[in-house]
Amino acid sequence: MNILILGIGNILFQDEGMGAHFVHYLDEKYEFESEHSSVSIVDGGTLAHRLIPLIVKFDHVIVIDCIDANDSKPGDIYFFDFENAPKEIDWQGSAHEIEMLQTLNMIQMNGDLPKTQVLGIIPKRVADDTTFELSDEVINATSTMEKTVIEHLKSLEITPKIKKDDITITHISQVSYKREIINDPKI
Repeated sequence: MNILILGIGNILFQDEGMGAHFVHYLDEKYEFESEHSSVSIVDGGTLAHRLIPLIVKFDHVIVIDCIDANDSKPGDIYFFDFENAPKEIDWQGSAHEIEMLQTLNMIQMNGDLPKTQVLGIIPKRVADDTTFELSDEVINATSTMEKTVIEHLKSLEITPKIKKDDITITHISQVSYKREIINDPKI
């Protein structure tokens, strides 16, 4: 099985960039091993519909993005199957030009959507002030996000191996802009 971990977000707009920062964090901290599967990690930025040719190549996708949800607070984490999204989930709160929700819906309408899980975080700050700084609520949610993704990958028979234990999301958020958006030679 080919698995894609896809981070979405604009790193220039505070917490809005968490999806992109988080995939760089995973890529820096872990390597993923499996006898039968592969894991690719991609910072999709705000490419949205331009990611369609990439997404359809995979059997399983984990999208990491900012979301909004009824009765939620900054730093809350939601992990759900895209096709069975809870009614309280809304992706309309992000600053993307074209929403990832719309992109996934387009792929689904064509019948090409791989099994897709969404790891969504409620941002505190999404503003026009350009800064890489993340809110404390989002920084503190990183451990829950990490545990959620790692446990899900283990359920898919992927073995995570820590290669660098001293990585923090705060450090990554300050250097994400230096990294490639697509960081996998197989893609």
